[in-house]
Amino acid sequence: MHTVVIGNGYTGQRVLKLIPENAATGISRQTLDLDKPNDEQIKVPTPYSVLYTVPPRPDSPGEPRIQTFLPLLKTLPQRIVYLSTSGVYGNRNGKRVFEKDRPSPETPRAKNRLIAETMWTDWCQLEKVALVILRIPGIYGPGRLGLHKIEARIPVIREEEANPGNRIHVDDLAACCVRALDENTPPGIYNVGDGAHHSSTWFANAVARLARLEPPPQVPRTEAKAAFGAARVSFLNESRILDTTRMLKILGFTPRYTDPEQGIAASMRTKTR
Repeated sequence: MHTVVIGNGYTGQRVLKLIPENAATGISRQTLDLDKPNDEQIKVPTPYSVLYTVPPRPDSPGEPRIQTFLPLLKTLPQRIVYLSTSGVYGNRNGKRVFEKDRPSPETPRAKNRLIAETMWTDWCQLEKVALVILRIPGIYGPGRLGLHKIEARIPVIREEEANPGNRIHVDDLAACCVRALDENTPPGIYNVGDGAHHSSTWFANAVARLARLEPPPQVPRTEAKAAFGAARVSFLNESRILDTTRMLKILGFTPRYTDPEQGIAASMRTKTR
């Protein structure tokens, strides 16, 4: 089955590397601008699936990019895989969250992601298209380790006050996307993560240690809220643990880097920071 990858960003590029081009089950490349009206239809041999990795516009409520994209489909795909965010759960005070739990997003970006999930769900039900929604936590990998912050001595919250974290190595996420695109994979919502729930402070310290840098200074939570930017404070205000049982047992995907230290080390073996 052919695959159309919408979004050529950090994750999309790695997915493209995993799918052979110009093969019977290959990819189609086409440049689209979803921020302006476009009447250029997407033409791809059938049957095909769509991996949609494009985030909502940060400066616009709702999801106008999906509204722009859907009319471009000349024929219906058999499957849509949408990359959402675990942020749709909102703050759960460190409790474990499951896909059946009712979303309660708190930030504008997470609210827009839930709007996008609803749009895809409604459209796929109407058109009888299989839908897989991957709820994704923090993505790390080459160039996404925060080395510049460590070198700049930007503080982190004290470990004993830090929240549990959820993350996935970008190569594991790409492989998970390929698995989700498989026509034999059951549709549905899946939490994605490496199964480790170390805090962001632990992660920063691990990166510093493996890079042979001084660990970042630690500050109490009260000081962090006053000193950090709004986006970082919103991250500190939310705490949850993603349950990934469905990813492991139903989606049938096990991450390679279940130990984040191994994922960090692998990320450092490239020239990209």
